[in-house]
Amino acid sequence: MLKLRLSRGGTKKRPVYKVVVADSRFPRDGRFIEKVGFFNPLLPKDKKKRVGLEAERIKYWLGQGAKPTTRVARILGENDLIPMPAAGNNPNKAIPKKERNKKEEDGAEAPKAPATEEAPAAEAPKEEAPKAEAPAEEKK
Repeated sequence: MLKLRLSRGGTKKRPVYKVVVADSRFPRDGRFIEKVGFFNPLLPKDKKKRVGLEAERIKYWLGQGAKPTTRVARILGENDLIPMPAAGNNPNKAIPKKERNKKEEDGAEAPKAPATEEAPAAEAPKEEAPKAEAPAEEKK
């Protein structure tokens, strides 16, 4: 099966991707049929040099049955080569990590609310524990 996908290049922590047509059985950075563009994620989104695509070749390969990966489909959709794919459902991604952790803690506290109703039963053994300490003081 033919795929339009990204092939990683560049150095450590400075990726640059080629948009390639490859057989899905080949490794990500391995053999490919044709290079049809590039993608540089380190550049700002408004720069022209961030994405370069050969529109005619991409349309040809799509006509031959090549399927784009999710990331490539978004890149092609942003450049109006195919309809923009539907957005994924990850509601926590837009929330900063600190706020996500607070919500998780709040979520953890919500189940504790029923436990507080049972707290009087849990407090009764605690009251017995200090009574057990009192004889220890008398031994001194």
